[in-house]
Amino acid sequence: MLIAEVSEKFDLSQDTLRYYERIGLIPRVNRNKSGIRDYSEEDCRWVDFIKCMRGVGLPVEMLIEYVGLFLKGDETMDARKELLIEQRMKLITKMEQMKKVLERMDDKIERYEQTIVEKEKTLNRP
Repeated sequence: MLIAEVSEKFDLSQDTLRYYERIGLIPRVNRNKSGIRDYSEEDCRWVDFIKCMRGVGLPVEMLIEYVGLFLKGDETMDARKELLIEQRMKLITKMEQMKKVLERMDDKIERYEQTIVEKEKTLNRP
């Protein structure tokens, strides 16, 4: 699959895909005879994984470490699992914080709605 197709499929710019490959987030993508990137299904699974993890805010550095460990083979499974567990805990904490912020915003919106209703009651109606 060409980079343009992968870019469209995953809604990532071609520059982002090249960057991810350059910094090691995506293992080296094979190239065809003309030197053009030719993404395999496995490459696309990496793109999907990285996009998902970045989408929830996992740091690039952690993902580079994860990919590096993966490329070293099965002996790194425990270390990879620990990285994911650690990031999961951080994500849970972040979600709890976001839930509190969301509740506070809901309260604030509710107060605005109450204020608007009260002001509307004071308007002269024909």
